Amino acid sequence: MNVASLNFSGWRGYLELIRPANIVTAWADILVGFAASGSGIIFIKLINGEASFAILISLAWLLLATTGLYGGGIVFNDVFDAELDAKERPNRAIPSGRVSRQNASLLGSILFAIGIIAAFQVSWLSAAIAIFIALASLLYDALAKHHPFFGPLNMGLCRGSNLLLGVSAVPAIIGERWYLALIPILYIAAITAISQGEVHGGKQITGVLALLLIAIVLTAVLALGFLGEYTAIAALPFAALLAIRILPNFIKAAREPVAGNIQTAVKVGVLSLIVLDATVASGFAGFYYGLLVLILLPISMKLAQIFAVT
Repeated sequence: MNVASLNFSGWRGYLELIRPANIVTAWADILVGFAASGSGIIFIKLINGEASFAILISLAWLLLATTGLYGGGIVFNDVFDAELDAKERPNRAIPSGRVSRQNASLLGSILFAIGIIAAFQVSWLSAAIAIFIALASLLYDALAKHHPFFGPLNMGLCRGSNLLLGVSAVPAIIGERWYLALIPILYIAAITAISQGEVHGGKQITGVLALLLIAIVLTAVLALGFLGEYTAIAALPFAALLAIRILPNFIKAAREPVAGNIQTAVKVGVLSLIVLDATVASGFAGFYYGLLVLILLPISMKLAQIFAVT
């Protein structure tokens, strides 16, 4: 890759491949995992002067790790889809010629390497989760996404594992909080299922299934209140916001599964991952920590106006 020869258009092409708005949603996964590990109270201690900022070093490494892992996965998505995109989405970075397939592959590989190396700085368990995410991402990009069942499940596993990557800030807690990965698995499965019709339109039954999965997710985030460490009342405002954002769009896409409705539902669903994460994070670390996570939403939405999400 000859960096000196890249003009602004070239740099934009590489940024389009990485999908910055989506990466911000991956940061939210790490923050909710960090809260679930019991580390969310660190922010309160910092405000009260009871803790050192050095304790946030692990969080910083994990945020860098997810940037590399998610970025690498989304870049390879376009690498494997280059021929299909040449027919269906010729304006994308690779089929338009703004980024070569070879350079995109190199970029994706570098991002994966950054993600895994950053995870190693936290723990061997974090590194193992990072390696799993990288492999699962490649499996999805190359094969699974074309399957109606394994595609959504595979992508859900990637996001669920990303949440556990955040929990790995305290490795011993992974065994106690593993079930939290099921929430993003179901949520992403719903988005991935309905997204299969975002080019040519979808099927009504797929939209109904996606709605059912979303309903299960909304129920689950409140049902976590049965845990002694989780405060459902703190999560309730965020859960309400999540329902208001996604349900109307998913209902519309289910009723009229045309490409435009599905694309809108997918875009809103992806960005609303931040609201989902804020909901769970607030239950574990309090209302104000949830607000901290939610701040990522306007950032992601602004980036989504500049770079594609789907």
